[in-house]
Amino acid sequence: MSYEDQPVDDQPVLDTLLQMSAETYQRSGLDPRTYMMVRFAALAAVNAPPLSYLTNLSLASETGLSAEDVQATLVAIAPIIGGPRVVSSVGNIGRALGISIAIAEDDDDAELADAD
Repeated sequence: MSYEDQPVDDQPVLDTLLQMSAETYQRSGLDPRTYMMVRFAALAAVNAPPLSYLTNLSLASETGLSAEDVQATLVAIAPIIGGPRVVSSVGNIGRALGISIAIAEDDDDAELADAD
């Protein structure tokens, strides 16, 4: 299938990222919770944007990773990546949560509009 033949609703970038994540998890040999802690550490280390955290927050909740686990991970890596990077990560996680809440509210508004 050529690029022009792909359906408009196709999400090749997101699909590729999800496939890469699934394959990486399988090859890592880590349990799901530890795998997500490592991912959050890596996101903080590279100063990832909020949408990167948003993608991982939904996966983290499925593994039982708690906010306390993420905080503990950030505390553990702070001496390595530095305080400013950890503070930036906390801000980006907060923005990701805000985006998640806004999406949920939009979905709720759409459902209410459909019900009317």
